[in-house]
Amino acid sequence: MKKILFLFFLFIICFNCKKEQIKKNSKNTLTGTISVSGAWALYPMTIKWAEEFQKLYPSVRIDVSAGGAGKGMSDALAGITDIGMVSREIYEEEINKGAWWIAVTKDAVVPTINKKNPYLKTLKENGLTKEAFTNIWVTNKIKYWEEITEGKNKNLINIYTRSDACGAASTWAKFMGKYQEDLIGIGVYSDPGLVESVKKDILGIGYNNINYVYDANTKNIIEGVEICPIDFNGNGKIDKNEDFYKNRDDIVDAIKKDKYPSPPSRLLNFVCHGKPQKNITYEFIKWAITEGQVYVLECGYIKLSDNLLKEQLKKLK
Repeated sequence: MKKILFLFFLFIICFNCKKEQIKKNSKNTLTGTISVSGAWALYPMTIKWAEEFQKLYPSVRIDVSAGGAGKGMSDALAGITDIGMVSREIYEEEINKGAWWIAVTKDAVVPTINKKNPYLKTLKENGLTKEAFTNIWVTNKIKYWEEITEGKNKNLINIYTRSDACGAASTWAKFMGKYQEDLIGIGVYSDPGLVESVKKDILGIGYNNINYVYDANTKNIIEGVEICPIDFNGNGKIDKNEDFYKNRDDIVDAIKKDKYPSPPSRLLNFVCHGKPQKNITYEFIKWAITEGQVYVLECGYIKLSDNLLKEQLKKLK
């Protein structure tokens, strides 16, 4: 009898071990390539997700390239890539062409100026209103820094905008009730390109996704640029509850608590041409909005609410 019991328990242990081995093997046998392109805003986050996912599945390769939200959308719809990174809302005409999307995280666009701007102190104390930004980027009614700082000289505002179809420009324009096509200025390709242009121009003004303005290691604003605070309530000064730009943690917290509203904060999306059919693409997207969310905060993004994440999972199922 003891021998029979021993053999029975041995069988149970071996069976469970076999189950675990099957589970482990099925995990490691996930193979193939996933191609991703699009928004600069989502690029650093997707790179991190790709790295961590490939550690879990060594036989999977994920190729990620940036090029703007417009490229991400067009590549996905044309079937050039498995996933497009799109840092703006999805348009009706894109949905009609078969765009299927899922929100994966959140960030924001901020206005940037040169650290040596002659009116930096005044700008940081008073900020600029939505109306002022509109009169700079859209109507061009404001041409000189002295018109918004009450200085005596006449220093022309050198306006920079994005030359590529992108979510940052779309979101910044939407904040002013406009479209990317309405924005004036010197066109510069990419987030890194635009921030470099402002860094080199004392009288320059631009806009960037937060992860290109804050250093990934120190979390402080990168050398050479400053964020021009937004006077959301229009009272002519930056109040305590509007002052959240000192470091990346502060602005991430402000976005999370809706102190920094949408727009210029916004959801970031993965887009496919129809619901993903490739198993590895499906598994990667599912992982990004479940286990992958643990990397969101450390990369300078905002984790979606539990309810919103549940909604995204329903779209996958």
